[in-house]
Amino acid sequence: MPVDTSHRSTAPEIMDNFQLEGEILRDALDKIAGINRLLGGNKVTLEGIKFLIQTQPKSAVIRITDIGCGNGDMLRVLADYARKNQLNFMLTGIDANNFTVEHARSLSAGYTNINYQCLDIFDQLNRQEPTDIIICTLTLHHFKDQDIIALLQSFNAAARLGIVINDLQRSAVAYYLFLGLCFIFRLNKMSREDGLVSILRGFKRADLVLYSKKLAYRNYQIKWKWAFRYQWIVKIA
Repeated sequence: MPVDTSHRSTAPEIMDNFQLEGEILRDALDKIAGINRLLGGNKVTLEGIKFLIQTQPKSAVIRITDIGCGNGDMLRVLADYARKNQLNFMLTGIDANNFTVEHARSLSAGYTNINYQCLDIFDQLNRQEPTDIIICTLTLHHFKDQDIIALLQSFNAAARLGIVINDLQRSAVAYYLFLGLCFIFRLNKMSREDGLVSILRGFKRADLVLYSKKLAYRNYQIKWKWAFRYQWIVKIA
């Protein structure tokens, strides 16, 4: 039976349980980060950040907050990029699962400019600390449409330069290709099931355009990127 991608799925993901912990979760986090890296996903977010900071002085301190940071892989990529290019990035990772945050901390022990916070961003929705750039890599699809609007409103108020969203395209082709990746990477059951649900909770370009209109964004761009994802950059300043 063909998979239906006409509407965003509302099915839950196992990883949405913020009390989840243990080796299965650790393995899932690391496999997700590995696949994202292999398929060029980190590059999509990095390109968005480079676009937003291109007019900033090279000596400027750039504060970047990663919402739903997972095992912190994206932040470590950014820290390495900043060190290589003599940039001053101050990086914060936020995740609602304490086990995930502790795992990210352990992997980032050698990075002095990365810190992590365990919090549910909906508890802090109207109290987001000021930052320069907010990034969401494979995070936004976890939320329902009305929650996405509320989140982005809070991000817009907190971010000085802009927002970079890197998330999945809702696509039947992507769904079936992911089934192949499950076999190749020997993903555990949670990773397989959550990965397929994630794709069905992903976005069409029209979804992102509609959000942009509801949020009255004037300066934004949406680009399709390999592998079956969208780069959505909102420029605030």
